[in-house]
This record gives sequence, structure tokens and C-alpha cells, in this order.
Amino acid sequence: MTPSSKVKIAPSILSADFARLGQQVAEATEAGADYIHLDVMDGRFVPNITFGPVVIEGLKSYTNLPLDAHLMIVEPERRIPDFINAGVDHVTVHAEACTHLHRVLQQIKAGGCRAGVALNPATPISAVEEALPFLDIVLILTVNPGFGGQTLIPQVLDKVSRLRAIIDERGYDVELEVDGGVNAQTAAAVVNAGAHTLIAGSAVFNPNESVADALTKLRSSLP
Repeated sequence: MTPSSKVKIAPSILSADFARLGQQVAEATEAGADYIHLDVMDGRFVPNITFGPVVIEGLKSYTNLPLDAHLMIVEPERRIPDFINAGVDHVTVHAEACTHLHRVLQQIKAGGCRAGVALNPATPISAVEEALPFLDIVLILTVNPGFGGQTLIPQVLDKVSRLRAIIDERGYDVELEVDGGVNAQTAAAVVNAGAHTLIAGSAVFNPNESVADALTKLRSSLP
């Protein structure tokens, strides 16, 4: 089990109120978030379309937290420089979207960012295993990507546990993020499976409570 004091929380602005996006990012920052998570979707790799570098650049004045960009886009190597120039700190691409994954990771690191790889629920660990020595982050999706507010697929937590064991056994300095259906009811199971960082959207940004109260509730649910 990962001690809750070491678990990071990265609110995903996918569920934020886009009419006051900067304010919501500032609220998450003030409430003690560790990263701001940016779900970038192109309408091709996933069915939804979200935002791009111009929006991200505008958010820089509302937070001093690392910007954790998750690129759910085809041919990410073509757009990575744009996101780096917009000021992101982490760039995570999908293993399923990269023909030459190692080359893409080199591109991200050459731009001065931490490099990550994301895996869809049905994508096996083997898709990223050979890249682990070159990675800073692995993001395991516990829902099918494209939309917020989905229910966590519990069977994927076994993949989280298996990957965490590989990372620990081999001594890799790789941060394990989990995204999808993370809330006060599921967070403990995700942490017990081995996650270092929890990405939460609607559990943080929702009309029923303040961002500060939501983050407090989420942290208090950790083991």
C-alpha cells in the first residue's frame, strides 16, 4: 500500500466549468492539488474534442502547479512542440497512438518535459514494458477514454498492481498515475493497487460542493 501522505492528486479540468476555467484551476491550486491534469482530445483518437495549446497557455497565470498534459490524439509527435511551448511540464502520449514510441519519448524529453505513456483499459502492460527505462510516468486508464464522469472498471486495478510490482522490482523511477472513475468511494482501492497519483475530474469539479471541500473529501478517503 502507498502511504496516503505520498499520494498526489491531479484534478482534471475536463470536468471543470469552462466558463470560469481559470478560476477553477486557481481554486484547485489553493486547495492543495499537486498537478493540474489536462485531457487533450482530438475527436479522432477519442470521440470527444476538448482544448489545445492556446487554452493551456492561458491557464499558466492561474497556477504555479505542474501542468500534466494527457494527449489523447493521433500522431502526437506532430503537436508535442506546441504543447511544450504552451508551458506544460509533463507530456503523456498513448502507446496505442505511437508507431515509434521511443522516438516520441525522446522528443518530449528533448523539450524539457517529463515523458509519460498512457494505456487504455484493454491495452496490456507489455505495450509499455520495454519503454519503462525511458519513462517518467505511466498513466493507466480505468475507463475508456473520451468522456468524464465514467465508472471505474475494477478489473483494471489488477493491471495497476502488476505494473507497480514491475516498477518496484526493477527499481525504475516511474510515477504511476491512474485516471478514470476516481472518487471518494474508489480512491482507497486505487491507492492500494499501487497508484502514486490519482487523477480526478468530477470528484473535484462538480456543482454539489466547492473544489476545496471536494479535495478534502478525496484526501480523507485515502488509506
